[in-house]
Amino acid sequence: MNIRNRIKIILLVSLAGVGFDQFTKALATQHLSKTGMVSYFNDMLRIGYTENVGAFLGLGNDLPEHYRFWIFVVAVGALLLGLLSYLILNVRQPTYPLIGLSLVFSGGLSNFYDRVINNGAVVDFINIGFGPIRTGVFNLADMLILIGLFMSLHLTSKQSIEVIRV
Repeated sequence: MNIRNRIKIILLVSLAGVGFDQFTKALATQHLSKTGMVSYFNDMLRIGYTENVGAFLGLGNDLPEHYRFWIFVVAVGALLLGLLSYLILNVRQPTYPLIGLSLVFSGGLSNFYDRVINNGAVVDFINIGFGPIRTGVFNLADMLILIGLFMSLHLTSKQSIEVIRV
């Protein structure tokens, strides 16, 4: 696939991902309680506003602020730039993993944008679980990252199986 078509796919996926994530975060900021979670569907879903200064599921929350800045802003920004370069320049990559890694990029970019404009914090508002088994609080960008990783890993494992069969 040529670079122009790759850029179109990356741009489309990224605009949709960042747009939907930022829209849901704006709704969460405006309408959700900042003091607790509201439970739905027999407590399988909880919704409530929180700000996360760490990584996925709060990893790194306890780090000093200057470490968080270097890790979650500078290093993540560099990784996003590297991922974007890879997405654009790797012309041998098929469409399916390109879309998957573009989802990873868009989720990362949206959370990165949050950190830049929100003093290092990301808006989170979703928690799911059954009984005592629960996820941490997350957002749509985190789901995009996981879905994109699963898409990329699924194709990679299918390709590995095909290579083994040959």
